[in-house]
Parts: sequence; C-alpha cells; structure tokens
Amino acid sequence: MFTFATSDPKEARRFRIAQFNGRTATARSGGTTITGHVRSIVESKSSVPAAWVITIIPEERKASIAAHPAPRTRSFAEDFC
Repeated sequence: MFTFATSDPKEARRFRIAQFNGRTATARSGGTTITGHVRSIVESKSSVPAAWVITIIPEERKASIAAHPAPRTRSFAEDFC
C-alpha cells in the first residue's frame, strides 16, 4: 500500500471519484509514480489548511501485448474456395 497526504482539494476530489467509480488512479510524489485502486481517503480535520490522507493499492503491471502472438484468422478467399 502507498499512503500520502495532499492539501489540494481538486486532487482529493479526483481520488474520491476514482474510488467511487472503481477506477485506477495515478499519484505522482517526488519522482515516484504509483497507479492503483484508491482504498481510502481520510480528511485530517486538525490541519490548516485542510489535508487528506490517501491510500492506494498498487496494481501489477500487465504483460506487454507484443509478447503474445495474434491469432491467425482466415481470409475471405479461404472461406469460399
């Protein structure tokens, strides 16, 4: 799990929408980029300005499509000959 804090309300709203819709979200912090599903967003009420703590569960990278050969399809001529 990857946890970070933000004080940007637009960013917090983007992560909350991704969590609600079940979509993946990408967070960039420092030089690190994490893509995954948002597990939780908690507002820290004691901080000024407002801050949110966001937890993301990283998803595994998918194998490249080029590693799998495309299935061979028959041509139009083969169907009628």
